[in-house]
Order: sequence, then structure tokens, then C-alpha cells
Amino acid sequence: MASHGARGRSGGRPTLEEVAARAGVGRGTVSRVINGSPRVSDATRAAVEAAVAELGYVPNTAARALAANRTDAIALVVPEPETRFFAEPYFSDMLRGVGAELSDTEMQLLLIFAGSDRERQRLAQYLAAHRVDGVLLVSVHADDPLPDLLAQLEIPAVISGPRSAAETLTSVDSDNYGGGRAAVEHLLAGGRRTIAHITGRLDVYGAQRRVDGYRDALRDAGHGVDELLIEPGDFTEEGGRRAMSVLLDRYPALDAVFAGSDVTAAGARQVLREAGRRIPDDVALVGYDDSAIARHMDPPLTSVRQPIVEMGRAMIDLLLAEIADRRPAVSRGLERRHAVLPAELVVRASS
Repeated sequence: MASHGARGRSGGRPTLEEVAARAGVGRGTVSRVINGSPRVSDATRAAVEAAVAELGYVPNTAARALAANRTDAIALVVPEPETRFFAEPYFSDMLRGVGAELSDTEMQLLLIFAGSDRERQRLAQYLAAHRVDGVLLVSVHADDPLPDLLAQLEIPAVISGPRSAAETLTSVDSDNYGGGRAAVEHLLAGGRRTIAHITGRLDVYGAQRRVDGYRDALRDAGHGVDELLIEPGDFTEEGGRRAMSVLLDRYPALDAVFAGSDVTAAGARQVLREAGRRIPDDVALVGYDDSAIARHMDPPLTSVRQPIVEMGRAMIDLLLAEIADRRPAVSRGLERRHAVLPAELVVRASS
């Protein structure tokens, strides 16, 4: 029997024709077996698979993709600076979920940063050349033009977190409203009354929904909403420090803080400690994301868990479905799906 590395008659890579000759079938039959068609008998399939193994034939996936007008590539586009991507656990967890779901496919994943105007221009040219079959968009702000560009180019796309309630792209998100509400209800149940909120970037719809949850939880518990207890942040540690300093100057007697992310909570914690506030004795602290930062903080941080890895998996599932459906975008428009995964409060010693 020929070894696995057998060469074709020409001395090069074995060809489809040589596999067909070895198996005693036509070229089309070999193609159907390789592509998994059910329209082949078990005996014929076995003969072709044996010939493939004997000759060491490797299908030319590039040629197959070209014939199908596909690239077998997906772009994960992050319209943020690289520094933020590598600093925040949200992005690594999202990438982990995406990669895990793609591992059983032949799709390649391209990671593309588009945080600057120059990077965005280069990305627009790249996408216009249709060098990917689909795009995953993460951390998209309300005024970002990228989703509209994808719609214009009719490139299948899924966005992590809609830009608004009227999002036109297929999206995957966690229940930001419910998560924000659960955080505040937990603090109220613990007897806290002067509860501050350091928001995420308010041009991100998910951050807006967490603020909505914060407000409604206070109102439904019979407490008024003091807008001066809401201080804008940007999901960063420095943003948490800055906002916490402002809030302490404004309300020295505050007794709880709900931060827009675990990274933000870490910055707030530093300022609280420098001001002599004990956590949770003087000030209870709750974060968002339930990242490794929350588990390793001192004291361990109560946090709202987003199922980020699962969100990445869901984004891939929806994108692959859109790629398989090649009808014009207009006819697909009514079928846009918006998946919302549940958020869960994980209580630890900080509250």
C-alpha cells in the first residue's frame, strides 16, 4: 500500500482525477464524497475514502472557496485602541468564545483593530474588496459608521450589543438592564441608601441600559433618583478613579457604588482606600462582568456576570447562518435576530 505521503503520477500533489481513477469512479463522485453529499452509496464512499488515504490526497480548500465565491474567513473587528483590547478581560473572553465555536469549522478568524481614522479607512477598503465572508463587531459606539458600511456592502455581520433599540444588524447582548437592576436591588437589600453609579461609556447602548436598571430599581423601591450620584465613566480603571474622586467630593457620606465594569471598580476601590473608606464596612462596591479581576480583588468583588464566552459562541452561530443565507440584505432584513443572554449577580465580600 502506498504511504500517506504518496505523490501523484506527476510527482506533485495527488489530484482529484487520480483519486477518481484509483477508486474506479468519476471525478464528480469524488467531489461529492469530499463535500459530504448524501447522494453517494456506502460502498462508493468507502472506495473513495480508501483512495484518498492511499494517495494522501488533500482537498484544495482555496479552490473550493473560490468556486463558491467565498473566502472562508471571518473578521472580528474591534473599533477600539489595541491597548484597551489587551487591558480588558471582556475582549479576551469574547475572543475565547468566538475561537471555540469556530474550531470545528474551516473558517479562519482575522482580528482587526479599527480604533483610529487611518485604521478605519484601511478597513473600509479591505471590506469593500470582499476579502471576508462575514464580520463580527464588538464594542460599537452609537455613532460608529462601520455597521452602516457593512449593510451597504451587503456583508453578513453580527454586532455584540445593539447600538440602540432600533438596531438593524443581527445582534447578541446580555441583559444589561436586568444586570444593573439586580446590582442596585442587592445593595438596597443590604441597607445601603446613598448608592452611586459610575457608568460605562454612555455612547454604548449597554451602558445606557445599565443606568436605566439603576434608576428603575431605586424608583421601584420608593427612593428618588439623584442624578448627581450618577457619574460618567468609560469602562477603564483611570475612569473609575476619576469618577470616584468626583463622587466622594460631592457625597462624602455615600455608602455604595455600582461600577460599570470590574476594571472601573478596581479604580474606584483604589480611591476609596486612599480616602480611608473600608470596603464593605463603609462603602459597598459592585462591579460588572465577573472577570478574573473581580475574583482576585481584595476583598473579592461582587459583580454582575455577563456570559461573554457564550455571547461569542452565539455570535458565530448567527453569523454562520447569515453567511449560509446569501439572499439580498433587503429580503433578509425582516429576519434579523437579537439574542439577549441573561446576566447574573455573583455576590462576594465587597458588598
